[in-house]
Amino acid sequence: MAAAAAAPGPGSGPGDSPEGPEAEAPERRRKAHGMLKLYYGLSEGEAAGRPSGPDPLDPTDLNGAHFDPEVYLDKLRRECPLAQLMDSETDMVRQIRALDSDMQTLVYENYNKFISATDTIRKMKNDFRKMEDEMDRLATNMAVITDFSARISATLQDRHERITKLAGVHALLRKLQFLFELPSRLTKCVELGAYGQAVRYQGRARAVLQQYQHLPSFRAIQDDCQVITARLAQQLRQRFREGGSGAPEQAECVELLLALGEPAEELCEEFLAHARGRLEEELRSLEAELGPSPPAPDVLEFTDHGGSGFVGGLCQVAAAYQELFAAQGPAGAEKLAAFARELGSRYFALVERRLAQEQGGGDNSLLVRALDRFHRRLRAPGALLAAAGLAEAATDIVERVARERLGHHLQGLQAAFLGSLTDVRQALAAPRIAGKEGPGLAELLANVASSILSHIKASLASVHLFTAKEVSFSNKPYFRGEFCSQGVRESLIVGFIRSMCQTAQSFCDSPGEKGGATPPALLLLLSRLCLDYETATISYILTLTDEQFLVQDQSPVTPVSTLCAEARETARRLLTHYVKVQGLVISQMLRKSVETRDWLSTLEPRNVRAVMKRVVEDTTAIDVQVGLLYEEGVRKAQSSDSSKRTFSVYSSSRQQGRYAPSYTPSAPMDTNLLSNIQKLFSERIDVFSPVEFNKVSVLTGIIKISLKTLLECVRLRTFGRFGLQQVQVDCHFLQLYLWRFVADEELVHLLLDEVVASAALRCPDPVPMEPSVVEVICERG
Repeated sequence: MAAAAAAPGPGSGPGDSPEGPEAEAPERRRKAHGMLKLYYGLSEGEAAGRPSGPDPLDPTDLNGAHFDPEVYLDKLRRECPLAQLMDSETDMVRQIRALDSDMQTLVYENYNKFISATDTIRKMKNDFRKMEDEMDRLATNMAVITDFSARISATLQDRHERITKLAGVHALLRKLQFLFELPSRLTKCVELGAYGQAVRYQGRARAVLQQYQHLPSFRAIQDDCQVITARLAQQLRQRFREGGSGAPEQAECVELLLALGEPAEELCEEFLAHARGRLEEELRSLEAELGPSPPAPDVLEFTDHGGSGFVGGLCQVAAAYQELFAAQGPAGAEKLAAFARELGSRYFALVERRLAQEQGGGDNSLLVRALDRFHRRLRAPGALLAAAGLAEAATDIVERVARERLGHHLQGLQAAFLGSLTDVRQALAAPRIAGKEGPGLAELLANVASSILSHIKASLASVHLFTAKEVSFSNKPYFRGEFCSQGVRESLIVGFIRSMCQTAQSFCDSPGEKGGATPPALLLLLSRLCLDYETATISYILTLTDEQFLVQDQSPVTPVSTLCAEARETARRLLTHYVKVQGLVISQMLRKSVETRDWLSTLEPRNVRAVMKRVVEDTTAIDVQVGLLYEEGVRKAQSSDSSKRTFSVYSSSRQQGRYAPSYTPSAPMDTNLLSNIQKLFSERIDVFSPVEFNKVSVLTGIIKISLKTLLECVRLRTFGRFGLQQVQVDCHFLQLYLWRFVADEELVHLLLDEVVASAALRCPDPVPMEPSVVEVICERG
């Protein structure tokens, strides 16, 4: 009937089935909830938080113990429609199949275990039967043994007590025999040199002899032993004072003497005195290696010798002293510390003398290895003798050597920079001497920059050995902080960059009218080098330094911007000095050409003077030279007739009044007045204005200095008619070629206008040459 009730009807379809994730999820939650209730022993009402729940005797509860299928089916037929009945039937079939599948899976998974467990139980039954038989036999045997042992113990009870008494008497007789034979044994040990065995014999019998010394026989043995012991102590002292043996043998002698009851204070003094003699011998050996006659060994061999000889001996002495004289307390420890401190200071002085000889070469690998071994060797005595401060003194020496190496590398970088400048000087002078072309300024600049950078990288790599992880002292606070920040970064790198800038600036202060022996090309090259450092090189070097040396120090360091500003200021000073030097060279030619000529009796001009051609040639050479290192720069818009402009300005209506034949010396005030009024309305020219980092600015500064010198020299001379015309021709020639070098061509026109005007003011017969004639002469020249 249940099957009929649960069978699907014709009106059911796939859409009416509750199967799917929505139906399985509440079922899983219900199962989990039921398992939790069973685990915690809760009823349905307790799990839900309600005071009461469903009746456990309900016959329609599928999970209840009193479930009745007939009642459950009657209830479903009464309460549920056909669709719900079919859904219930489908759900129940699905649950039955799931239970069957789980049961089969459980059986399949545990089948082998069931078979193995069955076999194990079968074997255990057989084994337990055999074991029970063996245990029965064992129990029988133990009972027999126990009975037999009891009979033996009862038989030998009396004999055992007698044997125990006899054994005690035998042991006592052996002790007495040892005491009576002690003097002869001691004598034999002394004769054979077995001093340790003799002292052990004496130590075993001392307490007994002291306890029974009131008995005459024991008193005689004690007296004989004391005589032999005194002779033994005398021989040990003699052996100890001879000092021919090593530290372990010396320590053994002291130990035996202490065991014989010798005074510890006296032995302590003698022990340190003998140790001092041996260690001073090691120090004298090290000092002999530093003498001038034999060649001194390399620093690594020297530190190995000192570490194995002196430091090793000091460790043995300290260990033996602490073991032998531990009872001396703080006073004995202080005495040992003072002993080690005194000898250690002498050893450190010898090491510093040898390290001071390591001045040559830029490679620190051998020196760092020697310092590493020196520092490692002193760890053991530093731990044994903390009060002596040996480890701290060794660290101080290593730090001082590191500082000295930084100074040495700084000097090496400075020498390399000066050497590069010497090479540049020679390269600049070589073409003039041999008459052939040498390397260009750009190539020389690249060579100098790469040489300096390679030396800096080599120095960084060399000093980086002091901070390598495998070096024992690299974890010290100095090498993790101050050495990296204040030593390498500030003292070495920043110090070298500032030294380089100061060296470059020193060329600006060189004496002499023409800048001393400093070639102008060198000033230009140094200026560009400093500008490149300001642009990129300083930042690159300091970044490289900070990456290689991870600074853990909070000390203030020089900012990159400060160094860049110093390098830029140095470049500016060098470029300004270059402008002055080159302007002075051209000015000297112009000054001599004006001062050495008789302008009153000069002939009518037929061509341009050679000095003006030389000025144009030198200016062109300077333009080419500066263009090799600096960019063009910005010019003002040029007029369309700049290259063909003539000195028609001098023959204009304004100038005709100045140069007209009506001009006579009787009217000088009017002419000066006109000149002064014209100057008021002309633009003021700053001859020594700041120079910018480009070719146009440099050439402008040089031309301004040259033309200003020409103007001042003209003002000091008196010109005849043809002298004025020669100045007019020269200035027009200069105007034809110099305008293209400056930022503003009007500047050249103004200065040349001032030159011709000044010559006209100092001419008694100011008759200018026709502009067309001037052009013809300049074109022919």
